[in-house]
Amino acid sequence: MGAESPENTLREATAQVQEEDGRTGVGFTYDQSASRLTYRDLVSNEITINGADIIGAFPKPHKRPEHDIVYALDANEPGKQDKPPRVCSITAPKLPDEFLHDYGYEFASDDEKQGRFTKEQPPNTHVIVSTLSGTCLAKEFYERAVQRILTYLGLKEEEDYVLHYTQSVKTITDLTTSVFLPRANQGTRQNIILLSGDGGVIDIINALLSAPIEQAFRAPELSILPLGTGNALAHSTGVTKDNTFGLATLVRGHPKQLPIFKATFSPGARLLIEEGSAEEELAHDSQSGAPTLYGGVVCSWGMHASLVGDSDTAEYRKYGVERFKMAAKEALFPADGSPPHAYKAKVLIFKPDGFGQEKWEPIPREEHMYVLAALVSNLEKSFTISPDSKPLEGQLRLVHFGPMSAEEIMRIMGLVYQGGRHVNEPAVGYEEIGGLRIEFEGKEEDARWRRVCVDGKIIRVEKDGWVELRKGKKHILDVVCMA
Repeated sequence: MGAESPENTLREATAQVQEEDGRTGVGFTYDQSASRLTYRDLVSNEITINGADIIGAFPKPHKRPEHDIVYALDANEPGKQDKPPRVCSITAPKLPDEFLHDYGYEFASDDEKQGRFTKEQPPNTHVIVSTLSGTCLAKEFYERAVQRILTYLGLKEEEDYVLHYTQSVKTITDLTTSVFLPRANQGTRQNIILLSGDGGVIDIINALLSAPIEQAFRAPELSILPLGTGNALAHSTGVTKDNTFGLATLVRGHPKQLPIFKATFSPGARLLIEEGSAEEELAHDSQSGAPTLYGGVVCSWGMHASLVGDSDTAEYRKYGVERFKMAAKEALFPADGSPPHAYKAKVLIFKPDGFGQEKWEPIPREEHMYVLAALVSNLEKSFTISPDSKPLEGQLRLVHFGPMSAEEIMRIMGLVYQGGRHVNEPAVGYEEIGGLRIEFEGKEEDARWRRVCVDGKIIRVEKDGWVELRKGKKHILDVVCMA
């Protein structure tokens, strides 16, 4: 194991003293162009904190102009890039105005009701810790980091916020239908802090749409702390651009409408659960009666859906995001030496013609390898599947290509990790769409090849079934982001 850098050693030692003794730093200077704060510690050593590590500067009650600068430690160290950081602090007697403009947090006054975090009874701030998301780090992150940040925000557990640990795959759905939806329909402002991945978000979306939306409805505000596997929504909205695992966005971000899509299925479609060993019915649309699932990230069929479905096991999940690459190698290089499966179905793209008429155009291909419609740019931090997508713009884009050798597929997938260069390949289709429809027409006997992925959930469609995707029109959830 390599030696720790002197700067990190000094920072950690300084932070420990500050936490235990409440000491302060002195001589704070701020380089705004480089986003770096520099100060001197107790023995006059110069310490630098990078802006990407800073969560916020909190005014000390009754001690203005003093502030507590709270920042992430251990971020971006070798072997720790995918692990949540520790939280440390330093007290500053006075800070430059430019720094406070960039990183300062202001508490709402007693007569101000518009602050994001308000003190109400019953509390309308909820913290959801998804205990089994990703590599199961959510509980640890709450206890060593999030809880402390909430204290800096002036929030006390039970009095100002309610803490929920997931007990089953239904916990978030049940909590949304029993608490969040009724209060949203009453017009109540709610803050949901979610320590989870994209799966927790899709559960909230679908539960909010499981009953009629009242005229007084107010969309809950969702802060995502990315503790899942892919964390596509967090990566695509800029939550993970810094080193704080979403804590800076929680403190200094602002809510914006989350675009959604609606996937409608043929009557026999079923949601696969328990690692694909069981199934259950999808919710039915109140108007059409068709099985329906809403999402905010991705709807796919073909190789992507197969990889997500095949790797959704306890054995695979312990490898985190690497699980997808492991499943890809098994799918692209079958043990019997056969080529990758060529997926068969009729795929149609919906493009509005500008005159209110529906126009469906078939993709001129009988067999397919990759069909993926996305509302986001990144499915992983460096997996840029749709480079033209902007945060929360609400435009569906389709990425698709036909059968090819395993080696060529690997090459194209490698380009995705190079800033989305795959979309420049002649064999890859990439375009804006208004909708997508896949009709299986009995062409795939094996149900494995009729699996559709919606934000990580896997739906098996019947042999003669179909799925149709359209942009959603309802504003039911806001996501907190910096943009």
